Amino acid sequence: MEESLLFAVHWLLDLLALPSVGLSAIFTVSLISATLLPLGSEPAVFGYIKLSPDMFWPAILVATAGNTIGGAISYAMGVGAEKAVHRWKAERAATPHPAVAQTHPGTTPDGRMRGRWNERAHAWIHRMGPPALLLSWLPVVGDPLCAVAGWLRLPFWPSVAYMAIGKFLRYLAMTASLLWFFPGQV
Repeated sequence: MEESLLFAVHWLLDLLALPSVGLSAIFTVSLISATLLPLGSEPAVFGYIKLSPDMFWPAILVATAGNTIGGAISYAMGVGAEKAVHRWKAERAATPHPAVAQTHPGTTPDGRMRGRWNERAHAWIHRMGPPALLLSWLPVVGDPLCAVAGWLRLPFWPSVAYMAIGKFLRYLAMTASLLWFFPGQV
């Protein structure tokens, strides 16, 4: 069993390394890296462009598309999580337990978290709206920001548009700067 799994992983990696599937590999890596899974797509984009310099713009655009779709998936995960929490709270409120009459010290009576940083972040993202997703390219906070946008039900299409702009600028800046710092051919 372990050998067949190892064979399958090596086969998939070999397939994605083929030049004929380079752009689809860039798309896949970019999409996966934009969800809540920790994976960096910039090295794959940079490596592909180093091997095929004439594919600079197609690689940037494909990576942007994959990363943006991944951000939209994170947005949908945020919407789903928010719905699940509301459903859970409604079920819990329907059958209250007498021992749970008080709220948790860190929450409001309706069960939401409170605190200075939470309130500031919530107010900031509501004030900024979808343009806040220009920051979805940031490491560590970018992917959760897309999920928070879904949780807060920011308008979907404007959110996706701002995600795409931010992610495009990130790929353009990162790849161009890597090419500038490492100009030699492979």
